[in-house]
Amino acid sequence: MTDILSTGRNGAVTNWAGNITFSARELHLPASQAALRSLVAENRQVRVLGSGHSFNRIADVDGDGADTALLSLAALEPSIDVDTTARTVRVAGGVRYADLATRVASCGLALPNMASLPHISVAGSVATGTHGSGNGNQSLAEIVRTVELVTADGGTRVLNRGDDGFDGAVVSLGALGVVLALTLDLVPDFTVSQHVFGELPLVGLDFDAVTSAAYSVSLFTDWRGPRFNQVWLKQRGDTAVDFPWAAPVSEPRHPVPGMPAVNCTQQLGVPGPWHERLPHFRAEFTPSSGAELQSEYLLPREHALSALNALDAVRDEVAPVLQVCEVRTVAADTQWLSPAHARDTVAFHFTWVPDAAAVRPVVRLVEECLTPFAPRPHWGKVFGAEPAALGARYPHAADFAALSQRLDPQGKFRNAFVRSFVRPFLS
Repeated sequence: MTDILSTGRNGAVTNWAGNITFSARELHLPASQAALRSLVAENRQVRVLGSGHSFNRIADVDGDGADTALLSLAALEPSIDVDTTARTVRVAGGVRYADLATRVASCGLALPNMASLPHISVAGSVATGTHGSGNGNQSLAEIVRTVELVTADGGTRVLNRGDDGFDGAVVSLGALGVVLALTLDLVPDFTVSQHVFGELPLVGLDFDAVTSAAYSVSLFTDWRGPRFNQVWLKQRGDTAVDFPWAAPVSEPRHPVPGMPAVNCTQQLGVPGPWHERLPHFRAEFTPSSGAELQSEYLLPREHALSALNALDAVRDEVAPVLQVCEVRTVAADTQWLSPAHARDTVAFHFTWVPDAAAVRPVVRLVEECLTPFAPRPHWGKVFGAEPAALGARYPHAADFAALSQRLDPQGKFRNAFVRSFVRPFLS
């Protein structure tokens, strides 16, 4: 599978969307653990790129100094070791969900949930609080039971669930070390059928009933009217879904209106393996251009309708720069820096046109509308709030800052993005 990271015409490394050109002179791809440890030990600052699917500078280094290293784990052995008895899998830091899911499924086991795109790296996804959907489904980070880190001196640190600081070590923003491997909890294998329904009005919406209608529910709107264009229901097994609020579609759909559905996962209620239905897009479809920007805001689920009404009030400003907005739910988790920490959550995801100048003021407007509901931006997306201002929305921000200082006292893994968040809590 092609790497989502890309290289610009001048040799510069960019993210998938192309809106970020990284500061480093080169991207290091160590081919052995020994080479990785040496790179970490020998450089003043180190940051790791996963699949390049972040839309801000969370993964960047500060400048292009000779003592800074931007590295990828893509050249390391992509080990995936499944323990069928314990129902766990140890997965190397550079592995992507598509490959992990295929291996886990071959052993008769499953991940509880997946994100919409299976091409993203496991370590990078959990480090930024990425999630799927479903009232009862937690973020992808919550099934992590062990984190293995390469520390600032090139050594190794292992944190297990229950250890002091573990709840800050998974959604870590890359600030604690290089993730060498993760061990994840698994569940028994299951099938999923995916059903797509058409227009759903916003007026009279019973949000809790709609999002409870299936194992995973996604609502899509282009905000060109007070309605959702379509609703995707992912149901475990081949059980029929009861969805009286909208009519089923007669042919496959793409989340973005007018786009061909050929690269989307099987719909029309045909049951299939969990890893071929839970993502929105097929694993064999490799994103190639990324002609978009993305933002996402997660807030308490109890405010879902109020937030929808607030966004509806500004849809005339939002719609011209929007490709699609997806609304999902996430169950509360325990990760200190997860946007779903300690609160059942509704997530508003915006896929924008690839025009940063036009999108930026609309992002500010969306944030103003959502501010009364204490939104937490997805760490890897475009947002306007300064990271330093987000600390009040995370009860354990000071605990995370202390953990970062303890595991990395010289700040080797903290870049400008991370420092702006932790600095107010450092003594």
